Amino acid sequence: MGSAHSGRVHAAVVAAALVAWPHAPARSAPSADTLRATGGLPAHLVGQFEDPIGFVQTTSGEYLVLDRRAHTVYGVNAAKTAMHKVLEVGFEKGRVLEPGVLALSGDDIFAVADAPGGNERIQYFTTAGQFLGGFYLQSRMAPRLVLGPLVLNGVGSMAFTGRTFLVNRPETGALVYEYDVSGAVVRQFGTLRPTGNESDREVHLALNIGLPLAIPNGGYYVVFQTGRPMFQKYDPTGTLLFERHIEGVELDRDIQSLPTTWPRRSDDRTLPLVLPLVRTAAVDRDGRLWVSLMQPYTYVYDASGEKIRTVQFDAASLVSPASFFFTVDGRVLVTPGCYEFAVK
Repeated sequence: MGSAHSGRVHAAVVAAALVAWPHAPARSAPSADTLRATGGLPAHLVGQFEDPIGFVQTTSGEYLVLDRRAHTVYGVNAAKTAMHKVLEVGFEKGRVLEPGVLALSGDDIFAVADAPGGNERIQYFTTAGQFLGGFYLQSRMAPRLVLGPLVLNGVGSMAFTGRTFLVNRPETGALVYEYDVSGAVVRQFGTLRPTGNESDREVHLALNIGLPLAIPNGGYYVVFQTGRPMFQKYDPTGTLLFERHIEGVELDRDIQSLPTTWPRRSDDRTLPLVLPLVRTAAVDRDGRLWVSLMQPYTYVYDASGEKIRTVQFDAASLVSPASFFFTVDGRVLVTPGCYEFAVK
């Protein structure tokens, strides 16, 4: 799709259209560091998962895995020899349906964002699966967009600080809503970025889909997943510090192929096809920002927003991380595949 091209898609076929999107092959990047898998869950356990989209480790060494297709959270013992169900499928409180995100706080409370019946919900639990609390997001959210293992908007963007939840809410006019554990809005921050499509609300909102991320020593990032890739950094009060474009030889052709116009839709069930270039992002324990592209590359940025590293993850074949979790001993856990890599 060149600049003169455009796209639109009915809401019911968004996922299929996204999965079928033909990425242009990226040119090789000789400066990329290759991280090779140092471990992970054994194949006989991973083979029992249908669609693992979250993989974290608790302070006790136990692992938690969110299987989206099975609507289940599994626990795996530290020795990686056995697993059990922590949460099971269901509409009810304390169960999971249509999950999008698994997040673990530093004090071993984990949260799951899901959408039973299309209603966006956040719940949080002990690592044993004891229900601690939860809430539905009451105001109307944009239609849910799914790409393979990714939920691109709504509570699919949820980040958990241990005390509050961050959710991307461009349809409200703010990039980020912060909720307390009861679901009350603590604050909202971030102004929607200019897109050149402000007159077409659905396109404008789709180009402001992103991931809000908390920085360990204070502050926040918002990483935009759609349109021209970029990120913004905010201080702890929610004041914008700077923004940076995400650029590199791996992205050149895809950026050049981004559409600039979309036809008007004839009804409210038809959504503009706005494709992501960023798969996921996370902040490590030293405050570095890791951005996983749709291509099998990850860019790493320092606290000043400078790109310091280009990484590829190799676990027999290249892995494009759909989720990151950074451990206290310098490993990163990624899905798909539930692999471990040393990052220090």
